[in-house]
Amino acid sequence: MELRRLKYFLAVADELHFGRAASRLGIAQPPLSRQIAALEADIGARLFDRSRSQIRLTQAGGVLEGHARQLVDRLESAYKETRLVGAGGAGRLRVAFVGSASHGVLPSLIKSYRSHYPDVELALSAMNNAALHSALVQREIDIAVARPELKDEELRREPLEREPLILAVPDNSDLATRATIRFADLGDQAFVLYPRRPRPSYADFVLDLCRQADFEPAALELAQDYQTAIALVSVGVGISVVPESVSRTTRPGVFFRSYEGPNPGTGLTIHARRDNQSRQVLQFLEVAQRFVRGR
Repeated sequence: MELRRLKYFLAVADELHFGRAASRLGIAQPPLSRQIAALEADIGARLFDRSRSQIRLTQAGGVLEGHARQLVDRLESAYKETRLVGAGGAGRLRVAFVGSASHGVLPSLIKSYRSHYPDVELALSAMNNAALHSALVQREIDIAVARPELKDEELRREPLEREPLILAVPDNSDLATRATIRFADLGDQAFVLYPRRPRPSYADFVLDLCRQADFEPAALELAQDYQTAIALVSVGVGISVVPESVSRTTRPGVFFRSYEGPNPGTGLTIHARRDNQSRQVLQFLEVAQRFVRGR
């Protein structure tokens, strides 16, 4: 049964007049009459009682009317929802990020995207860089926010933030009270770095800074992620080198201090597969570009 015939039937059922129904549909009356007759032939039942003065739905026509309205309404809703998802106004977007990004500009970017596309479901998760890269390659996520970036020519990149490095120190450390901290004087400290694996990683980046300052940490504790590293700092295991943005969140047992010495800084970069052309992904990148320009 053709959907068009159901719509023609419903127009006649609403108007109870072939001429008015034809005008509403934008067609001539004879083709409309033929379509209704063909529908009755397909069903094997009369749908209208016809007379010169009045048209009425038959009992069979009344049954079809109820079902037809549900079918047409559901299909039109399906079309509308499909168009909305296809245009990026709805659907689902999977965004994953390194844990330290939650302290910087990323939450504000997410809020900005939500304000533009409130009907898109956002699935958010934290991962280290290696997991981010794997998840993008396997199409398990749509957007990855890495620090500083993922090296893969198959990925599109959009810079999000650049910031200096600072020290995270236990609140009972003498470093917490020093007016000035020289990085070169930290050779007697235990360092808590992350991630434990895979290597090389951000931990090796910090160890290179130590070598530039002509020392190796007195001890090294490797944590699997940023959250664990900060937790270890808070209980006095050692100090860590973290992005400045993490100091915006108070952490019991941890003080954040700037230092003098090698500080190349660090950044956040947004990534997406180049072959992922979904509207949700493209619109997220557009919002990110406007967000960065507006800062």
